[in-house]
Amino acid sequence: MADQQAKEAARNKKIEECYMKIPKSVVMTEQKEQSVMWWQREWTETTKGVITKVFFPKIEDRLKFRINVTPNFTAIVTGHGNIKA
Repeated sequence: MADQQAKEAARNKKIEECYMKIPKSVVMTEQKEQSVMWWQREWTETTKGVITKVFFPKIEDRLKFRINVTPNFTAIVTGHGNIKA
């Protein structure tokens, strides 16, 4: 029955399209931009990660870097660990 209705709908010229022909890449780009905006808002509003925010105040800039995370890097960026300076 579903196949029959699908064929009927495909043949019917009077039915208007109920979606906009937007490429998947455009939708994915918009979703990514919205996610980064949401993440930035959350990052800005939180009171946690003060030292990390000094190194990475903007999420968008942080995402441009490819970072090799090591224990020393994590200790420096988070302010945790036995570091004197």
